[in-house]
Amino acid sequence: MLIDFFLHLKNSKLPVSIKEYLMLVEALAKGVIGQSIDDFYVLSRATLVKDERNFDKFDKAFGAYFKGVQAIPSIDLNLPLDWLRRKLQREFTPEEKAAIEAMGGLDKLLERIKELLEEQKGRHEGGNKWIGTNGTSPFGNGGFNPEGIRIGGPSAGNRTAVKVWEQRAYRDYDDEVELGTRNIKVALRRLRKFAREGAEEELDLDDTIASTARNAGYLDIRMVPERHNTIKVLMLLDVGGTMDDHIRQTEELFSAARAEFKHLEFYYFHNCVYDFVWKNNRRRHAERFPTWDILRKYNQDYRLIIVGDATMSPYEILQPGGSVEYNNEEPGAVWLRRLVERFPKFAWLNPEPEGVWEYRQSIGVIRQIMHNRMYSVTLQGLERAMRELSK
Repeated sequence: MLIDFFLHLKNSKLPVSIKEYLMLVEALAKGVIGQSIDDFYVLSRATLVKDERNFDKFDKAFGAYFKGVQAIPSIDLNLPLDWLRRKLQREFTPEEKAAIEAMGGLDKLLERIKELLEEQKGRHEGGNKWIGTNGTSPFGNGGFNPEGIRIGGPSAGNRTAVKVWEQRAYRDYDDEVELGTRNIKVALRRLRKFAREGAEEELDLDDTIASTARNAGYLDIRMVPERHNTIKVLMLLDVGGTMDDHIRQTEELFSAARAEFKHLEFYYFHNCVYDFVWKNNRRRHAERFPTWDILRKYNQDYRLIIVGDATMSPYEILQPGGSVEYNNEEPGAVWLRRLVERFPKFAWLNPEPEGVWEYRQSIGVIRQIMHNRMYSVTLQGLERAMRELSK
């Protein structure tokens, strides 16, 4: 069975290797888990999947092999979650169950659900036709039908579904969706570099094995300096105004950055960077940090990450006095150029969907100043930004 499972993962385009398969077999032989399918799921994912971006793909492959969870071919089941949320568990009498007829096979079910997806406009509960809950329709969850397609919810215990479509835990890894904190950490982790510094404290296992082999089997322990995260990040965050639409996304990005980077310095600005920034939004008028001091304080080793939607009047970037809050003596564009000259490794992260960038004049201006190093806050965008900052 395990060989078939391994081949099934390979056919599902998962990068699993023989070495990882043998590790799974060894773990099972040593009895590290119990007998449940859930235990096996955790163990197999831990041993076979080495990149978190493949978790979603593994979930689908695992479900298809062990649980019969399959994607419905050529059908996009992008339904509102509220349509599939079961409020109460309905109980059917034996007489009610006996009166319900099966539709007559998988082909007819698939043909019918395609029709419903085109026709249905709202939520339904307790009926016998539409996709919904607690009804006798073949499509939905919480009801009863001799054969149907369970969608979006737990089984009612009848075990009569011929197809199952479930929402998976790791769907966030799609390049085009908004990211959770955990997903952002995965992308930011690409930037982390380690340098060997300090006292010899860490065992170099590979060198120890090689050196022991060269020494006719006599143990020859090799040590290396402990690894330290040496990446330094200076993050400037736009706050207020149009950025209020992106508060949650920016909070998740900031939280992930603080968790991933040991040396992180951050400051706030509004719309565009001018001659001062601040640390505490409640005290932004009382505790200001001159931008000149930022340029002098942090050396060129720091990676500069600016987070903002770059959505404002072009005057705020290009004209003295263009700030909406006070009369700035120098244009924001001057300060942005000073920043990118001071910190050669820089990137601008924009939470606005990339599809609207070309329609915002201010975004075009800032992209030009930033030498086109503007990236969307998606998994793909963050990876591109981290790749740029790692050069």
